[in-house]
Amino acid sequence: MIVLCVAEKPSISKSITNILSGGRFQTRSTRSNFIKNYDFEYPQCRANFTFTCVAGHVLGHDFALSHRKWNSCDPFDLFDAPIVTEVSPDKQAIVDNLTAEARRAQQLVIWTDCDREGENIGAEIAKICRKSRPNIIVKRARFSAIIAQQIHNAAQHPVELDYSQVSAVEARIVLDLRIGAAFTRLQTHTLQNRIQQINSVVSYGPCQFPTLGFVVSRFDQVQAFKPEKFWYIYLALTHNASGNQDETPFIWRRGHLFNFTVAYAIYEGVLEDNLARVTKVTKKNTKKWKPLPLTTVELQKSGSRLLRLSPKKVLDIAEHLYQQGFLSYPRTETDQYDPQFDFMSLIAKQVVDPGWGAFASNLQDRGGFTQPRRGKNNDQAHPPIHPTAHAGNLAGDEKRVYEFITRRFLACCSKDALGFETVVDVVYGGEEFFAKGLIILERNYLDVYPYDKWQGKELPDFEEGATFVPSVCELRDGTTTKPTLLTEADLVGIMDKNGIGTDATIAQHIDTIINREYVIPRMEGSVKYLVPSTLGIGLVNGYNDIGFDRSLSKPQLRRETERNMIAVCQGTKSKNDMIVEAVEQYKDMFVRARANFAKVTSSVRRHIEGDGRPGGGGNNGNGGPPPGGNNGNGGPPQGRNNGNGGPPHGRNNGNGGPPHGGNDGNSGPPPGRNDGDGKRGRDSTRNTRNAGAPKRSSTSTRPRRTAPTPVVGPDSDDEALWGAVPPLPVDLAPAPGPNPSRPPSRPPSSSRAPQTAPRSAPATGPSTSAPQINCFCGKPSVEFTVRKESANKGRQFRRCGQPENCDFFEWTDEPPRDGMKPGDRPPNPPSIPAKRSRTDDAVRVFARPAPRLHI
Repeated sequence: MIVLCVAEKPSISKSITNILSGGRFQTRSTRSNFIKNYDFEYPQCRANFTFTCVAGHVLGHDFALSHRKWNSCDPFDLFDAPIVTEVSPDKQAIVDNLTAEARRAQQLVIWTDCDREGENIGAEIAKICRKSRPNIIVKRARFSAIIAQQIHNAAQHPVELDYSQVSAVEARIVLDLRIGAAFTRLQTHTLQNRIQQINSVVSYGPCQFPTLGFVVSRFDQVQAFKPEKFWYIYLALTHNASGNQDETPFIWRRGHLFNFTVAYAIYEGVLEDNLARVTKVTKKNTKKWKPLPLTTVELQKSGSRLLRLSPKKVLDIAEHLYQQGFLSYPRTETDQYDPQFDFMSLIAKQVVDPGWGAFASNLQDRGGFTQPRRGKNNDQAHPPIHPTAHAGNLAGDEKRVYEFITRRFLACCSKDALGFETVVDVVYGGEEFFAKGLIILERNYLDVYPYDKWQGKELPDFEEGATFVPSVCELRDGTTTKPTLLTEADLVGIMDKNGIGTDATIAQHIDTIINREYVIPRMEGSVKYLVPSTLGIGLVNGYNDIGFDRSLSKPQLRRETERNMIAVCQGTKSKNDMIVEAVEQYKDMFVRARANFAKVTSSVRRHIEGDGRPGGGGNNGNGGPPPGGNNGNGGPPQGRNNGNGGPPHGRNNGNGGPPHGGNDGNSGPPPGRNDGDGKRGRDSTRNTRNAGAPKRSSTSTRPRRTAPTPVVGPDSDDEALWGAVPPLPVDLAPAPGPNPSRPPSRPPSSSRAPQTAPRSAPATGPSTSAPQINCFCGKPSVEFTVRKESANKGRQFRRCGQPENCDFFEWTDEPPRDGMKPGDRPPNPPSIPAKRSRTDDAVRVFARPAPRLHI
């Protein structure tokens, strides 16, 4: 019996031939320069094998000639126009070879990649072969790695083609062609006729536009962000550690506050106490979990963040390593291994490596192996990505990608890192603080996986109920920082979460919007950020201005398509139902878009001509290079990794994937709040130096004051960490007459009860004889009186009375600085007044510190 075997790529055809034939085969040339036929005997099946291949899709989908040209019809007609399937012109030699070889074969075995796209390519191969030999038997070989065991098993136990997956891909191809062509022609004709700067095709794709929408959404957040100042109390204890002065910082449970008056009032109350009391010491064992098995999405994200490679390049390298037999199939959503998976044989192949061989040997021989963690996903097709052979001769990026995958696999087979954590809770002046210490006991997987960091600091011994005098107590300030633009790794995660594309096609969609210059990559240091071009911003904002319930630039519509593809694969929905449902949705969107396209045109013109927000520029505002082939249909002949313009069809396109929910295109957290309470709910924060903050310093009876390094406060949205800000008790009583003299300083008293925040009250108004004092805003300041029992009781001060506090503060009884009038802004205005520090025999006022530096 003669068996015709057809692989998806020439390299895979050659690799599998070597395995099945044992290296003994004959080679025949074909009319295609890249395709060879390999003949050999395979005694296990008592058959003679002929192994050949294709090069991705061999059939293309296009409109009939009556609708193929740009001006042949109304773009709306493309939703119902006839579609023909024919051999791509550049694949005719491949088709001729299949036809000739099928005539003399009794059985056809499909060896394409084992995913939906590979299943569809296999169906195309079967269709071509059956034309020349209708009664040929068609089978499917299933494998996950090009290694001898799996290849021989696949050859000896072929299965049937999965035509449900074939139908799902065909439905997606038809939808992408219709939707992409209709909207591409609408956009291109209208914008080229009305905006002079646009002279190229402005393509649309059902996956590329939601992808672009994520980039524009984050760009909008960055542009709209307004930094806000915050304050926090920094508490620290300096102690001797091995002869050196070591400082233990304590984090304020409130995190930080956005109202200076409240923060300063709380700080004043804290300083009423001299001793901090340890309320709780928690000691426990802890661990750092080893990583989950590697999926395609995680490979793209990690490759972008850790290796500084684009997701597409990472996937292309992994694909090439797979074809060489070094890796398992790199397109998988599975993050759990089968219980019968043979780990030891794969670990044994890594023992010879000089970089991680000793670690692999420890896993194999010294009891270091534990079963990998089990994730939540299993596509029932392929195992997680793992090395299948040792590769000692790789170089450059291939070596780096292989090393990451191998170290990840060995880390998954190792043990979690173990540590011992100490948490010390203290109360100082009625406020709660805590410090964390960590001692790493066993590094385990961290020894082979340098991409994870776990560091800690050992705390001094604290006992519950003990008291101590803090070395430093300062009110520090900082500013919120704007969200960053999206990186490719960020975008991969957002697309995966929102169900745009599949694990294997996400990278291609990102590459598409970059190639069409809707997005411009921008390097900042070693990080590549994605900046939307002016055209990209204009298109997305224009469609958003139309007011669709489900915008064309948001993920809802495409997410439904991906879900429907899964339903077709599972047999719960037919291909025809999926197509009809989606076409009707997009028809309605098209009608509304065309009726309101003036909004899109206006938005694009505004941004291209410079009246809108700045974008990344790009191609003079054009939509990138025109799509190749297909006569401007917005959808070229489909193929794996080929074709531009319009919705791509084939390998690396939007062929579906399991939905992961999502947030309807919100690609990141919103900019900061404008209220003044302490709830965070914002992107991130950063702290500055002491920046004019009052300080609790040392005296003759306290430890020496040091100049501490600012500590970053907790960066978490968990309100349970520090809770809401309690209301500040304020007594709005009229200010008394003349300012009473300040009371003398009181000696420290460790037994004094914690004080509440100081009470202050606005005065009845400025004295008629006093000059009008304006704040930094240029508006009249407001006078208040300190009513709390403290050294400043009865003392009057002025501050800004506007809702947006400008940080103006002056004691009424203090003269202006030399050469300055009341209310003048000093060259480096401190936001916090100098704080008194009590000594045994005097009251000393600290000098104001250096200007603030917001870093």
